[in-house]
Amino acid sequence: MGTGGRRGTRSGKGTEGAAAASSSCLYRCIECNREAQELYRDYSHGVLKITICKSCQKPVDKYIEYDPVIILINAILCKTQAYRHILFNTKINIHGKLCMFCLLCEAYLRWWQLQDSSQSPAPDDVIRYAKEWDFYRMFVIASFEQAAFLTGMFAFLWVQQPMTAKRAPDLVLLLKALLLSSYGKLLLIPAVIWEHDYTPLCLRLIKVFVLTSNFQAVRVTLNTNRRLSLLIVLSGLLLESIVVFFFQRMEWDVGSDCALYKSQDF
Repeated sequence: MGTGGRRGTRSGKGTEGAAAASSSCLYRCIECNREAQELYRDYSHGVLKITICKSCQKPVDKYIEYDPVIILINAILCKTQAYRHILFNTKINIHGKLCMFCLLCEAYLRWWQLQDSSQSPAPDDVIRYAKEWDFYRMFVIASFEQAAFLTGMFAFLWVQQPMTAKRAPDLVLLLKALLLSSYGKLLLIPAVIWEHDYTPLCLRLIKVFVLTSNFQAVRVTLNTNRRLSLLIVLSGLLLESIVVFFFQRMEWDVGSDCALYKSQDF
């Protein structure tokens, strides 16, 4: 990595490095996933040295020297090391806020497409309140679908865990990882603002990107193979599809990522 992608070892660590040096909790090596007591060691006069992993003989976490932009690019590329750095070696507590914002983005997309396809001769006040209710309805439906997706994955883990005789996974950490890895839904808003003929294709690609990020988050958090991680994500996607089908059977306009909606009475 070039000098433009690194921070200085003297002053580039910030509060994260200080926490790493003073905390007694365990971190993870981003290369071999082994536990480590510290990310770096602080000698005298601000001289810092990155800790070397005793297992793989590589730096425990080289990303503590990198700029956040470089880390974000590596996360977008779904690099395992970047995911381990973010999930295990940083103090990020934006899971709930990010989840809420992603749901708002998804609700806005559905609401926007619903309004774009509907024509009503009703008075302006009625239309305004109806549109506001439609947005709330889209938000609730998007929340149910997200909950179904997560429930499907956790249910698969609950069924599969006794068969493998492994210790129970950390579901709280997995939940946080899945919420963080859904950041790709933020791309829905630019896709709506700069609408063009390829918008449906863009929405499909965003969906694929989010599922790929979820897959990588499951794989890193549970330290499992690709096949099992894929089955976990597919289980969540299956239950989410069942919930969507249920809403459609109830004649609720749940929307779609890649199609215009037809207005229906709720």
